[in-house]
Amino acid sequence: MALVAWNETYSVKVRQFDDQHRKLIDLVNKLHDAMKNGKGSQILSDVLASLAAYAQAHFSDEERLMRIHGYPGFLPHKKAHDQLVAQVRYFQRQAETDGNTITLGVMIFLKDWLVQHIQGEDVKYGPFMNGKGIA
Repeated sequence: MALVAWNETYSVKVRQFDDQHRKLIDLVNKLHDAMKNGKGSQILSDVLASLAAYAQAHFSDEERLMRIHGYPGFLPHKKAHDQLVAQVRYFQRQAETDGNTITLGVMIFLKDWLVQHIQGEDVKYGPFMNGKGIA
């Protein structure tokens, strides 16, 4: 069973971003599945690298549309993105120096951040973007 199962409460009503959020959730679930099978530490570095790259591309897409359309919550939203990127980089450094021993803490942090960010922050821009003709 997945740690995070996609459902409509995660939808921001912008297809591109819903698809990207699904991919981010899939990465967290991949780490969770590996942990359940005793292989979390073996894939932690790869998952973190994939997550960092994909999150940065996703954040860039969101931020670009926010800037173009004058989204009023842009600056705090970008700050939250920047903080996650910094945290993932920290986890990557820790995984390199500590031999991937932080898997459980990383998984819990990523799941909590992703769910809270989507449901608390990202859903706010959905109606704004929809009003700009973006669905």
